Amino acid sequence: MRVFFDASAFVKRYIAETGTDTVLEWCDRATEIGLSGIALPEIVSAFCRLRRENRITDAQYRQLKSLLLLDIEDAAICDLTPAVMAQTISVLEYNLLRGVDAIHIGSAVTLKADVFVSADQRQLEAALGAGLRVEAV
Repeated sequence: MRVFFDASAFVKRYIAETGTDTVLEWCDRATEIGLSGIALPEIVSAFCRLRRENRITDAQYRQLKSLLLLDIEDAAICDLTPAVMAQTISVLEYNLLRGVDAIHIGSAVTLKADVFVSADQRQLEAALGAGLRVEAV
């Protein structure tokens, strides 16, 4: 089963918060994890914010980043192709979303994800409208 994670959901794999258990369960169930090409910088940005706010140490930051980089070696990373952009634009035309949130949906549709996992309710509603099976975390 190809499980696609929005950055807001996949970051929960590394930072314990509400929804972490569900994300870990979906990771275990997945035969393939799908991510948009923009997920990596979004997740690293979240790690950097936590470090700036002194919620994690420099050593924890380095460890989290290393774990992320190892995990994405086996992930299906969806680049920003013309097909992804066409899906993204379509999603934006019918939903009130930020551009990056629509890119995740466009990527999931293009990758033919079996499940789209996100922590953003508006994004989940748009993904459902785009024909994806959704899971809130």
